[in-house]
Amino acid sequence: MAQQDDWSSQLKKIEREFEGLPPEPSPAMKKLLSEEERRAQERTQQRAAMFGGGARLILVFALFAALAVWPYERTCGLGLFYYLGVELVIIVGGFWVALTTWRHRLPKMHMLSLLIILTGLTLMAVEILPRIGYAAVDPKHPPQFSCPATQSALPRTSAVEQRVQIATRSIEARWQARADELSRRFRPQRAALTRIERAELLSPQAP
Repeated sequence: MAQQDDWSSQLKKIEREFEGLPPEPSPAMKKLLSEEERRAQERTQQRAAMFGGGARLILVFALFAALAVWPYERTCGLGLFYYLGVELVIIVGGFWVALTTWRHRLPKMHMLSLLIILTGLTLMAVEILPRIGYAAVDPKHPPQFSCPATQSALPRTSAVEQRVQIATRSIEARWQARADELSRRFRPQRAALTRIERAELLSPQAP
């Protein structure tokens, strides 16, 4: 039986040589090749994960920049909730990057993502803790989530409305100046017409 198997392997080798194919690799060589393919695939996946993690980090840092130049009021009301929403997105983005870097074994980016999560939690705690009584605040003016009624009742004028009001006042002023100029220009004619009407009224009418 062993001799028959040997003849079968020898025939396979002869057939491969006759067809011009290289000799069939040994089991050890097959294992080595499969290991090389696996490592190459892991390197490709790691490189793709590095680019993806870098893109996610850029997005998170863009949100940090948005917080640094936040143009709206954030002491209370909707502005505060929008600000907290951006901080929550930063924390979620940090967890997103942390999961990706942990899965693909990227230690430096993983540490950076953990630092982002810690920073986001700190920023959110700075805004929330004073408003729920877990931080020292000014007792006369404690920070609140909702704005007082007096502030919310005040009319708010946007920049566009202010420009419209300024343009309307400017047009009214020009119109009034033009009307005064025309009135001064035609004042002699009105005086002459008044004298003529008065002379006709005072002159005796013919019988």
